[in-house]
Amino acid sequence: MSVQNHLSSDALLACLIPLALLVLSVKILGNPRDLLGVIFGNAGAKAGPGHFSVQRAAASYAQYARQAKRELAAMRKSYGRMSWAHRRIGYELGYVKKLARLEDSIQLNARVTDAIAHLAHEAFPAEVQQSTLLQPEIVGDISRVRESLKHFVRDWSNEGREERARIFRPILDVLKAASPDERKHMRVLVPGSGLGRLAWEISQLEFNTTANELSYFMNLAFRYLLSENHTQRAQQHVLQPYASWFSHQRTSDALFRTVAFPDVVPRLGPDLALAEQDFLSLRTPSDSAGYDFVVTLFFIDTSLNAIETLEHIHSLLRPGGKWINLGPLLWTGGGQASVELSLEEVLSLAEIVGFSVVGSDENAGAERRRTVECEYTADRQAMMRWLYQAEFWVASKAR
Repeated sequence: MSVQNHLSSDALLACLIPLALLVLSVKILGNPRDLLGVIFGNAGAKAGPGHFSVQRAAASYAQYARQAKRELAAMRKSYGRMSWAHRRIGYELGYVKKLARLEDSIQLNARVTDAIAHLAHEAFPAEVQQSTLLQPEIVGDISRVRESLKHFVRDWSNEGREERARIFRPILDVLKAASPDERKHMRVLVPGSGLGRLAWEISQLEFNTTANELSYFMNLAFRYLLSENHTQRAQQHVLQPYASWFSHQRTSDALFRTVAFPDVVPRLGPDLALAEQDFLSLRTPSDSAGYDFVVTLFFIDTSLNAIETLEHIHSLLRPGGKWINLGPLLWTGGGQASVELSLEEVLSLAEIVGFSVVGSDENAGAERRRTVECEYTADRQAMMRWLYQAEFWVASKAR
């Protein structure tokens, strides 16, 4: 080979080596923009995903089985620290089998959580990416996942029917006062819609309904039901939603009982749309003067600034539109909420903002203000009951 050929080969090699290193770096580090961040010294400047973001929710569903099994390992380790005599009594009580049943329960629930994580990767490929050296794995929130699993029971199972009926009925009774012909031209907004059952029920009355939810823990779970790829028939999926909490249980069979869902199969359509965003970022529909109804169920106390929330509800309604509310006042504590108001103060605030609240007179009919005793994602067979004295009211946009 001539000297010239040697030089040509060396030159080619010199060009290929940096290219190969670049490809390898991208493979290891992830997104090419992250690599540029390393080169120019601004890597890691980007803030991490928000707590209710699709990234964190997807990671939490994907990590459910791993985190739940880690808890189970700690439980087994704690059991193993007892004396031999006490371990033998535990064995005779069936506690070892109980822990084995918990492991089976985790595997059963993981069928659902893994499918939701897979759906997240399908629906949001740009946002939900594999971890890299520059993008370490997001630590999942298993408590939020468990909360969502219980919402499948509350919103979409036969077991949750009684709880739903108690809190849905007052709201639906007000909406049903509109004639079927009127409903077809009326818009209803449901902020904090969770897994979407109330919004879906309203859409079945032929209102033009928008389900608004910020949390992707809820949004991904609702999408799982809406997806023809994941949910094709009623009672298709099963969970053991109560298995993670051994307290207040009468029997192990009650603890590990299976719940099937959904009782009906929801789908989006002309009367049901999703708005997966912060409620405060919503605007009045461009082709109307505002919503005819804003329905808040267990919602207003989730806001960090109740004054801003009520003002925004007011701004989204058309003149004469109605705000229907049912829920408690369980404010976010620890100084996170700007104001933590009493019921009296909330009703006074509504008047200040420009609402006229219907009173408690019996003549007010379905719109009568009243207290509704109810539960939220309750375990009907448990030894503990958490009862809310929730308040129901209807308020018109008076000015």
